[in-house]
Amino acid sequence: MAEMRQESAQVLAIRALGWIAARDEVFQAFLGATGAGVSELRARAQDPEFLCAVLDFLLMQDEWVIEFAQEAGVPPGAPLQARAVLGGGDMAHWT
Repeated sequence: MAEMRQESAQVLAIRALGWIAARDEVFQAFLGATGAGVSELRARAQDPEFLCAVLDFLLMQDEWVIEFAQEAGVPPGAPLQARAVLGGGDMAHWT
């Protein structure tokens, strides 16, 4: 997989936010998990920390990752790669 740049990672995270927002049940769970309000979403959509939260949420469920990747036309590993780029490598490794 080619190296992802900051801008590409941000675009992918914003697309993931759109994917989440288009699914009522998933969106409500996202709002509950992040504490974000609907009014905040546009203002924070350029904030790398918030975009990390979007990707962290998406990455919680394999089925979401797979469905998002298929709809977005990206490899299933792209959200994880974008998360690593946006977070500056601050992801915990459990292995």
